[in-house]
Amino acid sequence: MEHLGEDLANVAIGLGILLLVLVVGAFVFSKLTRFNDADEINKGNQAAGMYFGSKLLGLCIIVGMVSYSSDSWVSMLIWSGIGILILCLVYLLFDWMTPKFKVCEQIESGNMAIAQLLRSIIIGVSIVIGTFLM
Repeated sequence: MEHLGEDLANVAIGLGILLLVLVVGAFVFSKLTRFNDADEINKGNQAAGMYFGSKLLGLCIIVGMVSYSSDSWVSMLIWSGIGILILCLVYLLFDWMTPKFKVCEQIESGNMAIAQLLRSIIIGVSIVIGTFLM
């Protein structure tokens, strides 16, 4: 209890960094998709909601693992940013490797099978990325 103020400040700073990473990540991810994430989610497109939520969950996993091993807030921000870039590259690579269908078109049309596949890939890759960045 003697370091309660410092611990609370660290939690607040960590949450601030997490929120910043989520906002930046959501913005970057929304630029990668060929449809408007918010519009599709507002229409009730469950595939879009699952896909978008998976991207944010992936970022949380990366930030959590990076925060565990970072010795400064700056390094946590840098490695979290690298995590965003790697997740974007994984999405682009997956889209490129599946020429029989376009991921964005499938998600926009509500294809839950593709959304679930992407969710698994994003979460799995986020764990691996987070481990690499630790």
